[in-house]
Amino acid sequence: MRSFFYTSYRLFDGISTWRKKHFTPAGLLVLTLTAASAGLGINTRQSTIYQVFALTFPLLLLALLFSLFFRTRLSVTRKLPKFALAGEPLRYFAVIRNQTDKPQKGLIIHEQFGDPRPAYDDFLRAREPEEDSRNAWDRWTMVYRWMWLVARNRQAKGKEQPLSTLPPRGKEQIRIEIMPLHRGYLELTGITVSRPDPFGLFKACRFFSCYQRVLVLPKRYHLLQPDLPGSRRHQPGGVALASSVGNSDEFVSLRDYRSGDPLRRIHWKSWAKTGKLIVKNYQDEFFVRHGLVLDTFQEQPYSRAFEEAVSLAASFVSTVESQESLLDLMFVGNKAYCFSSGRGVSHTDSMMEILACVRPCHDRPFSELSSLLLNHASRVSGCICILLSWDEERQEMIKTLREFGVPLKVIVVTEQADAEDIAEDAGPMRNEPENFSILAADKMEEGVAGL
Repeated sequence: MRSFFYTSYRLFDGISTWRKKHFTPAGLLVLTLTAASAGLGINTRQSTIYQVFALTFPLLLLALLFSLFFRTRLSVTRKLPKFALAGEPLRYFAVIRNQTDKPQKGLIIHEQFGDPRPAYDDFLRAREPEEDSRNAWDRWTMVYRWMWLVARNRQAKGKEQPLSTLPPRGKEQIRIEIMPLHRGYLELTGITVSRPDPFGLFKACRFFSCYQRVLVLPKRYHLLQPDLPGSRRHQPGGVALASSVGNSDEFVSLRDYRSGDPLRRIHWKSWAKTGKLIVKNYQDEFFVRHGLVLDTFQEQPYSRAFEEAVSLAASFVSTVESQESLLDLMFVGNKAYCFSSGRGVSHTDSMMEILACVRPCHDRPFSELSSLLLNHASRVSGCICILLSWDEERQEMIKTLREFGVPLKVIVVTEQADAEDIAEDAGPMRNEPENFSILAADKMEEGVAGL
């Protein structure tokens, strides 16, 4: 039965998409009247509604016949920006070229995105957030699961835009505006060009392939002067060490060799000129270096709390450029990651690209994040921890960091149903309520304003 439901939903969704693409609002009205009059006017002796069918059906038939004569050759190129922002309009230009010797009038273009219908395996594995509260019939048919998956997979929304008359072998540049719905890569598969029939009921469509994609960055919240914990701390090796593994220090000067200096610091060119061992001298610095920990551990493949946690992390990352500090983003994906930005080490856009593609972690233990964070505890001036839960493992990690003397700001992003339970037990953060916050996923604007 699951296979039957999936095939049925996929078929009906495809028919619905085709109907909305080809029929104008007036055409949908005429189609509805035709179907209703056909059903109610079977007996022509008892009802005269069959006369409506006799009028509307030929109109639809003529509209369909006109669509058979729609022939055009066009080429499409886009001028896309490097990034887009989830929830914000994406505006760009497209150049439409007429490759025929005839003028093209009355054309309408519409941007096409990837197919939002889920694969069969995803349909079986997924769990709608409110599925447990549905009645037995809804859980058995899984109709709400299907609608939720289609809405989640829909990458963007766009509107039809009319084109002015294209002269023979001519071109037009048109401004297109779409609305990206989710972070990640937005796939633009091509552009559909349509032309309504003379009655304005049915649109003949042609698809022109033009595959491109643009990276959609997570939405960001406006943080008013975020109060980040910690102060300046000694950083062995200086700023350069923040973006490297090992002792890639900041060069200051040359000096004579001293017993115990490592061989890799010898300046071989100076040794060749002078015949004496000369070593490179490096400077250690004091500066603020914050850690930003993103909790990616959850059982379900998707949750609103996780998406809001990523947006909150992106909001903190976007504030680094205005502060004289480094920011280390730490999370676990297919392995443990640590990326640094700020003070010229790396541009913020690089870290935003990482956050745009981060996914929940299902197959690794939470201890990997704890180990990663503890290894960096001696380097960071303070740490911002964005967590998805407040269980024993996470409380133990926070407790250990406090024992290391690391100033902390803990933010738990959770579903509304869990927020009150977490607020009653601050655990190791009970003595610092000003640095412990619980944000409900459906009230993020209000919660972020209070940080």
